[in-house]
Amino acid sequence: MHGSLDKFNRLVDALQELPTIGKKSATRLAYHMVIKDSYVGMKISHTIEAALGSVKKCTICGGMSEDELCFICSDERRDATVLCIIENAKDILLLEENGLFDGKYFVLDSLEELSISHLIKIVEGGVNEIIFALTPSISNDAVILYIEDKLIGHKVNFSKIAQGVPTGVSLENIDILSLTRALEDRVKV
Repeated sequence: MHGSLDKFNRLVDALQELPTIGKKSATRLAYHMVIKDSYVGMKISHTIEAALGSVKKCTICGGMSEDELCFICSDERRDATVLCIIENAKDILLLEENGLFDGKYFVLDSLEELSISHLIKIVEGGVNEIIFALTPSISNDAVILYIEDKLIGHKVNFSKIAQGVPTGVSLENIDILSLTRALEDRVKV
């Protein structure tokens, strides 16, 4: 690497650490921020710094928040009887952006006892249905069974998001797990 472009190359390397950003994209982004439009580069720099300084986890659900409680946990109009368990906080953004759910969330970061005891406390606050919105996998099926087992004795109904064949995708392009689930979860027409 050319010594005089050391800082530029470090920027390219840093951008490559982001998911889905390869060498080409990182170089193109770095060039745009540094040479083409330095105002955009400064704006991105300041907004990253501001976000790092103020975005944290909600103390109840584990979602992203700039306050102690996120906007969902502090919203009295949300249905507190339905809890959607998800794998990461960005899944909340996806569901909220599309207005798909009006209950509360719980981000399942780990199966450590602390996380489970926190979940039990939330459930005891009046939850009567838990929806698992986890990526379909054998390990997540085990997670679901583990949580159901930990909540035995609580009057809670469990469900998980439906899976199967996505609209507009031919059967030859579907993985075998999805195809199996689609057949098992078939509905009358």
